[in-house]
Amino acid sequence: MRRRKEHEGALTDRTPIRVRFSEVDAMQVVWHGEYVRYFEDGREAFGRRYGIGYHDLVRAGYLVPIVELNVYFKQSLQFGETATVETRYIPCDAAKIQFEYTIYRDSDQAVMATGASVQVFMDKDTRQLELNNPEFYIQWKKQWNIL
Repeated sequence: MRRRKEHEGALTDRTPIRVRFSEVDAMQVVWHGEYVRYFEDGREAFGRRYGIGYHDLVRAGYLVPIVELNVYFKQSLQFGETATVETRYIPCDAAKIQFEYTIYRDSDQAVMATGASVQVFMDKDTRQLELNNPEFYIQWKKQWNIL
């Protein structure tokens, strides 16, 4: 299995999380699927901070389904621990949104998991895939000096 090289994000957000009892499995560690939810928490916080949240995308006329998602597990979080999800926006020229993630345990800053996701633009009415960057996305990139 080929590992992705971590990139420096053009924009970064750090989101705190606390492991809830409902997120642990029979082995008393966070169930593997919850890490994907933590990435989602990071994307939502990133979107609120930088003005490209899901509501912003829908208002602009687009849905942004995930077409690729990778998770690499390093260590396990446990009930009651706190952690931070670092969400990095990775710029590219294609009509897609790329993020990389690192989850750090707060007590010792150990890396618990890393990952990456790719989302594409789809017209919310026609459900057609957008092959070119939507104008609002180009303007958003300019606003944050990403172009």
